[in-house]
Amino acid sequence: MTGLRLRQPVAAAPTNRSFWLQDIAAQAATHALQGEERADIVIVGGGFTGLWTALRIRELAPEMRVVILEADLCGSGASGRNGGQVHSWFAELDQISAVVGDAEARQLCAETVDAIGELEELQQQGVIDMDLRLDGWLWTASSKAQEGAWSRAVAMTEAAGTNRFRQLSAGEIEQRSGSSVSYTGIIEPHAGTVHPAKLAIGLRDLAISRGVVIHERSPVIDILPGRICTLRTARGAVQAEKVVLAANAWLSAVPELRRHLYVVASQVIATAEVPDLLDHIGWRDGVSICDSQAHVLYYQRTPKGRVIFGRGSGNVAFRGDVGASFNRSPQHGRDNIRELHRVYPGLRQVQIDYDWAGPIDCTPEHVPVFDHLQDQPNIFFGMGFNGTGIAQTPVAGRILASLVLERRDRWSASGLVGLKRRMSLPPEPLRYLGARLVRAAIRRRNDLEIRNEKPGAFTRWLSELKPGGPAE
Repeated sequence: MTGLRLRQPVAAAPTNRSFWLQDIAAQAATHALQGEERADIVIVGGGFTGLWTALRIRELAPEMRVVILEADLCGSGASGRNGGQVHSWFAELDQISAVVGDAEARQLCAETVDAIGELEELQQQGVIDMDLRLDGWLWTASSKAQEGAWSRAVAMTEAAGTNRFRQLSAGEIEQRSGSSVSYTGIIEPHAGTVHPAKLAIGLRDLAISRGVVIHERSPVIDILPGRICTLRTARGAVQAEKVVLAANAWLSAVPELRRHLYVVASQVIATAEVPDLLDHIGWRDGVSICDSQAHVLYYQRTPKGRVIFGRGSGNVAFRGDVGASFNRSPQHGRDNIRELHRVYPGLRQVQIDYDWAGPIDCTPEHVPVFDHLQDQPNIFFGMGFNGTGIAQTPVAGRILASLVLERRDRWSASGLVGLKRRMSLPPEPLRYLGARLVRAAIRRRNDLEIRNEKPGAFTRWLSELKPGGPAE
């Protein structure tokens, strides 16, 4: 039987890792796989999705032997490279409803609220010290074109009888963020920021304490499918009846999945510690902030006074090949620095200590999808978190656990399950070339609209060809 060959990740050099991973001097805590092992379930990927899935499986079926194979160290992928923003799915209620219907969408969004509560409980009980600060999430506009980007999600949330958001005045936004550039927006109060690497490493340690076997530094070369699957690494192999693919953007190596998945890079920078300066401008707590560009800005202040400033405007991956440029951009965060200085002109003289990149696994609907491979009913996957996963992957873990354990419940019956119902993307190289053109148009449009200038008809038309519909 033909094997399923996986792409080998390019591990980031220590100096190219995210600030988060360098901040805690993250190291592998487990041994690489050597020799042969048996398991009931093998999970490929030790990020948030894989770790939460393992924990959920152990909750439901503690007798199951669960093994995680992680290519580098847990959290070294997208889970440890993001902006550390925590907010519910209610901001995407309209997009989720388009896939699963209004009733389930509201339920899924409510589950992410519960997931935030679960994170809070883990921290309060001393299980995981993740620097969780639930000081709110601001969704803002800094130009006329961005105004009201949240209107549909807010209206649907209010119609469902859930008031997750509150309108903010320009003065309130400046008071919370320390910047007058964004002048209108909303806040989700029970949201905020987290140290994603601390969370990932904490989940790893929690999974180990609950009996999950983890092998870091063990990239899977290929999977030989069958009633019993064999997963081979450079120095060993694991046999198991069930497999979960939880490798985020790296799942683009699988042709069946690549038809529904595209990968882009997000760029992130971290400034030097300037707590007194941030206090002076009024940015004192753990609020997380986004604007409403198509290439969205997202930023937070760390407890020690660094600014983490990200932008989803990086590379497009040809055939989903996540290479070295997805670890650190050759431009070293140039666009982010420009935008940081626009939003916070008082930080122009502040040193940039870190810059890094991370891959984002995107589906055309901007909503994740779960299923098993078409001809392999015992190989499952979850993908397409579109850069929003800290409060969402705990829910994903429940869905994947129910699928793997063949449970008939609301999780396995979720409308998020089913790849065939999702939109397919064009083949390569058309997809890559088209994506480059569209993203360049979005960039031009963003730069004009930030200055309250109107893009030309061709730029506007081309920018609206992006998956998911017209730019907001």
